[in-house]
Amino acid sequence: MQNNILEVKNLTKKFGSPAGEFTAVDNISFSLKEGEILGLLGPNGAGKTTTIHMLLGVTDPTEGEIRYFGKTFQKNKEEILKKINFASTYINLPRDFTVIQILDIFGRLYEVENRQKRIQKLLIAFDLERLKKRSYNQLSAGEKTRLVLTKAFLNYPKLILLDEPTASLDVEVAVKVREFLLKEKNEYSTSILLTSHNMSEVEEMCDRVVVINHGKIIDQGTPEKLIKSISRCEVELKIIDDFTKAAAFLKDRKVPFHQNKFSFTIPLEEKNVAELLTLLTYSHITYQEISIKKPDLEDYFLQVIQK
Repeated sequence: MQNNILEVKNLTKKFGSPAGEFTAVDNISFSLKEGEILGLLGPNGAGKTTTIHMLLGVTDPTEGEIRYFGKTFQKNKEEILKKINFASTYINLPRDFTVIQILDIFGRLYEVENRQKRIQKLLIAFDLERLKKRSYNQLSAGEKTRLVLTKAFLNYPKLILLDEPTASLDVEVAVKVREFLLKEKNEYSTSILLTSHNMSEVEEMCDRVVVINHGKIIDQGTPEKLIKSISRCEVELKIIDDFTKAAAFLKDRKVPFHQNKFSFTIPLEEKNVAELLTLLTYSHITYQEISIKKPDLEDYFLQVIQK
């Protein structure tokens, strides 16, 4: 049975005076198991960053409790911070230091055993070996992101918090980063709390997802479970000879559709797809091609946030 690495209970953060108080995080509770990747999703301003700041001890909660490895964070902060780490696209490192100098300094601060061996392994994993003598301010945005990730994995963290880890990376490098994260999870049972606006990335990597909006958790579950809560799909039909007849057929039955030349895109409840195709056949309307686009995590996210 997997143990909870992180437990968050009734976490709340309020800003301002009682007269003009703003609740950024509102009584949220969730847990993260050993070797699990948990996605924290929400639109901008939902409370994700404030939550991460509390989990890192950057800001104190107004109410609630954070426990790592079964221990209260507030009372065991120094011990716990040695076992976790953090990476974000939006943080900076010393601009005039070289890549290798930065990693060596942080390796010493983290008291990493076999420091040089660990640094070399990570330089190769994040494709930074050729840049190790280049200063931070000479790196591109994507290279800086990879260096921040390299630094974050130096101390073999039991849990790592990643804020938009692939936001500034090109597709090829982003794939390599995801592969590395999954390898670390499998090899060292590393737990990962991940925020991302890339829904396909979340769907691919996360074991579970917590959705937050206006400071509150509005849903949580596996990506598969959340996607299944959407019953609508899109049917795309290519109708060449009978396209005029098909348009009239859909309008008469008040079926919403979008037409682009001979292509008809029809949003529909999945359970009603068979009935639509049967009615088209009975009406002697022939389609040359058909494709059915089932919902994905992005469809789910947009629907939930709009609600």
